[in-house]
Amino acid sequence: MQDIISQLESKRELARLGGGQKRIAAQHAKGKLTARERIELLLDEDSFEEWDMFVEHRCTDFGMADQTVPSDGVVTGYGMINGRLVFVFSQDFTVLGGSLSEAHAEKICKIMDQAMKVGAPVIGLNDSGGARIQEGVASLGGYAEIFQRNVSASGVIPQISLIMGPCAGGAAYSPALTDFTVMVNEKSYMFITGPDVIKTVTGEEVGMEELGGAFTHNTKSGNAHYMADSEADAIDYVKALLSYLPSNNMDGSPVLPPTETLDKSATDTALNTLIPDSPNQPYDMKTLIQALVDEG
Repeated sequence: MQDIISQLESKRELARLGGGQKRIAAQHAKGKLTARERIELLLDEDSFEEWDMFVEHRCTDFGMADQTVPSDGVVTGYGMINGRLVFVFSQDFTVLGGSLSEAHAEKICKIMDQAMKVGAPVIGLNDSGGARIQEGVASLGGYAEIFQRNVSASGVIPQISLIMGPCAGGAAYSPALTDFTVMVNEKSYMFITGPDVIKTVTGEEVGMEELGGAFTHNTKSGNAHYMADSEADAIDYVKALLSYLPSNNMDGSPVLPPTETLDKSATDTALNTLIPDSPNQPYDMKTLIQALVDEG
């Protein structure tokens, strides 16, 4: 029995290494965390329960039979954020560039199905080069399954996407279908086709940042809702965001006990003169909002 337990732990350690120490070091050299490090930062300590750790792809073409890695490039499961249940998937760029295979997609769909069943938010940490082309249509079909669940879950449970690296090709569609998208400045990119393809087809030269960087999607396309300075900042933002949201469409929003008194303050009195007599003179609406809302 002890031998079996030792073998199981060895398999778990292999799965936790993802693409191996060399690729993990390369990920860190880019200033990026690994898939599992991101989950540890996001969830409450020791609350993560992983599903399907030993799942591997089923492709045997193009030499893929010799490139099997436990977890198949995505870590999935559930855990707690400030005591609230959430379901999480985190793509592992150290494993075949985080590319999506049929098995990879099935793991994501499984947690999305369970999240809808129990009424809990889904958080996706995206770091993927797109479809695993060795699998052809099977990989593309996996995207269709994810998109269908994005649509089914819309308005039912919160769906939050964190773009932690490249999010290219088919991978770019799902975050656009979710409720909130967070990107990391100068670290994350989201586009259907990259600069090289655009140059080949149109002759136009465009950089990664200009095409699909965090600044572009937060200020021009509207596909992203927050531009984080770092991965830690992005994760902190999502934790704060989640504290304002109900777990599903049947729950009420979280309510905090008031900390302010009803006594008149200097801020309240200032509202008497906030709006100018002249309709042509502007004023700062934020001053009004800060006076009205709790902890403004």
